Amino acid sequence: QVQLVESGGGLVQPGGSLRLSCAASVRIFSIYAMGWHRQAPGKQRELVARITSLGSTIYADSVKGRFTNSRDNAKKTVYLQVNSLEPEDTAVYCCNLEDAYWGQGTQVTVTS
Repeated sequence: QVQLVESGGGLVQPGGSLRLSCAASVRIFSIYAMGWHRQAPGKQRELVARITSLGSTIYADSVKGRFTNSRDNAKKTVYLQVNSLEPEDTAVYCCNLEDAYWGQGTQVTVTS
């Protein structure tokens, strides 16, 4: 049974930063691509970032230059460093493993 547990969300002011984490309970972690999606109220879920097993990353245009996706295979964890946050970044952020297994998400709220 694969479980993904996100943490690190919170309430921040515009311009602030957070570090989101996603810990995976899986026997072998390093072979899987991991992704981050977000869903804001009334909006469709959207891909934010994705990191392959080799560490290559892709980002949504809206977050390029502000978000950084990384992974620590020894800890079976992926991270999403989110900087220069804007109110439009407010959403529930979920990680996934190969787009097949999903975590419950962590809330990020950006407001002054």
